[in-house]
Amino acid sequence: MSTYDIVLLDIEGTTTPISFVRDVLFPYVANNAKAFLEQRWEDPEMQKHMRAIAVQANKDVEACIPEAIPIALDSLADPQSAEAKRRVLANIDWQMKADRKIGALKGLQGYMWRFGYEAGQLKGVMYPDAVGAIKKWVQNERKVYIYSSGSVEAQKLIFGYSDHGDLLRYISGHYDTKIGSKLESSSYTTIAGDIGVSPEHILFVSDNIKEILAADKAGMQTMVSVRPGNVPIDTKYEYPKSTNFTEIPL
Repeated sequence: MSTYDIVLLDIEGTTTPISFVRDVLFPYVANNAKAFLEQRWEDPEMQKHMRAIAVQANKDVEACIPEAIPIALDSLADPQSAEAKRRVLANIDWQMKADRKIGALKGLQGYMWRFGYEAGQLKGVMYPDAVGAIKKWVQNERKVYIYSSGSVEAQKLIFGYSDHGDLLRYISGHYDTKIGSKLESSSYTTIAGDIGVSPEHILFVSDNIKEILAADKAGMQTMVSVRPGNVPIDTKYEYPKSTNFTEIPL
């Protein structure tokens, strides 16, 4: 491994257990979506997210995705429309069950999680060695960035309300799939350009081998995160692996 100036980190399965996302964050949205719609239907931010869900739903209907249910945009203005609420909830439900990486869904999730974190109902779970490594990197004048399929808001909540305190001061920036798919090498090239360094000066760490392949193709250095519950990496891939980030060479 060559010297690097920037560390670009995934979250799920990398800094944070997959179980936290799947067993805590996702159920929080699934279990509370109906109540949020009932209580906050007329809130401008809630309206923004519902419109995004509706626009996506209508695109999915046009694309002949069987699970999608159309949502009339003007129906969202009526707080008494039980049918509009049913359609929004139905679309949220199937998208979450399909684990779709869709911006509209991610935005709504982040909106709901914010209330959970602020109320103390949620707390971001971090691997202790990931926290130690982040602090070590920063102390050694490496900048740390996050690139996750979760929205930037959701990323900031996990780090800002973590079980190791507020870690946001250690993070220099955040990227989500608005920058591009994590499976496309062009996304990593774009991130390097945005940061202002050549890709070879960035170390990307993720549990997803497809993301590792894309980052490698873009010219970044890579490290595979090996954590309990992660999908095992095929032995044909010879990328460096780590089970403890504090042991990653500087």
